[in-house]
Formats: sequence, structure tokens, C-alpha cells
Amino acid sequence: MTRIWNTPVFILATIYFVVDEVFSYAIQPLTEWLAKKKLFERARRWVTSLGPYPSLALFAIPVIILEPAKPLTAYLLGAGHFFAGAVVFITAEVLKLTFVERLFHLNRDKLLSIPAFAWGYRYWRRMMDAIESLEVWQATRRLLVNAKNMLRTRWLQFKDDHRLFRLRYRSIGR
Repeated sequence: MTRIWNTPVFILATIYFVVDEVFSYAIQPLTEWLAKKKLFERARRWVTSLGPYPSLALFAIPVIILEPAKPLTAYLLGAGHFFAGAVVFITAEVLKLTFVERLFHLNRDKLLSIPAFAWGYRYWRRMMDAIESLEVWQATRRLLVNAKNMLRTRWLQFKDDHRLFRLRYRSIGR
């Protein structure tokens, strides 16, 4: 009986982690941009001054507050409110991943000094390594990189065309 559940659970876990990783990859530029802002300098100093267990408590807050958005999203989707469900899911995931990623980056060594956290992180890392080694994951990653490059190229072409249009319009108007 246990073997029957292995495949669906693995598929659901893979989908969950893939979606989570795609969001994490997509918001990485936002996280890096926020990290450079002087506005957050005082908060960064405070966060890095915390000990291991207060850092763990702070790390858990965004997860505890924003994780319930997933069942809410499921309810909204089930009730036929696709747009509201999508907005709730995307907003909660972006906020959660931004805060969790930043807090982990700031306190990585302190968090990994806690044995239970280090064990959980190593376990999570092994699962992610297994998922990232799958061909479907690598194909998805390549697809995202290609889409990003195409969008960047189109945006630069649009800016160049717009600049040329303004230059032509100014020269005609004189």
C-alpha cells in the first residue's frame, strides 16, 4: 500500500518544489535590489546582530504568516475565483521567498549552527539536488533562461526603436 502513494507524493512534492524554485529564481533580482537599498541598512544590522535561536524565530515568521496563503489559494481556485487565487498565491510567494531568502542569506552560518536546522537544510538540499538533476528541471531552467534573454532582447529593441522614433520626430518637427 505504501508503494502506491510514493509516486503521487513524489509528483506533488516535485511540482511544489519546482514552483517554489521558479518563484525563487524569478524574484532573485528583487531580493538583490532590496539588499542594496540604504533604507534597509539598519534592519540588516539588527538582523545580523541576533543570535542563532532568535535568528531562527525571525526566519520562521514569514513562513508562519504567509504559508497559510496556499490553502486560501486552493479555496479561491475551487470557488471559481481564479484571478483572486492567483494574486493571493503570487503575492504571498513573492513576499515569503524574498524575506526568507534574505534572512537566510544574512544569518546562514548562525542558522546552520543549530543542529536540527542544519539537518533539515541538508535534507532539503539533497532533495533539491535530486530534483535539479532531473531532465524536466533542467529543461525548465533552459526555457526560463531563453525566455529571459528573449524578453531582454525585445525590450532593448523596443527602447532603441523608441529612441530612434523620438530622434526622427524631433528632426521632422524642426
